[in-house]
Amino acid sequence: MKGQKGFAIAHRSPAQGMNPRALIGKAWGHIKRWHQLAEQRRRLATLNDEALKDLGLSRADVLEESERPFWDDPLADSPESRARGRLHAGEGQAGQCLCR
Repeated sequence: MKGQKGFAIAHRSPAQGMNPRALIGKAWGHIKRWHQLAEQRRRLATLNDEALKDLGLSRADVLEESERPFWDDPLADSPESRARGRLHAGEGQAGQCLCR
């Protein structure tokens, strides 16, 4: 608006103040989780129709889940992931993880 002064909101990023070892550990944790998600989605896509029926999933559910990118983590604590409410690869209808 005319005559309005601009402003900036400065905040501290979560990485500030962390030592490099902690940052590397956190990054490694993300990489391991992404690998786990990709593997679970690959395995889910290989299940036959009988196994999917036992899990309460349709082929369309599996296709939707397997097309998600590896970094799209439904268990991450973010508003986007909570809003999506999609199936976690390897979950049954009640939400229990069957992948272990």
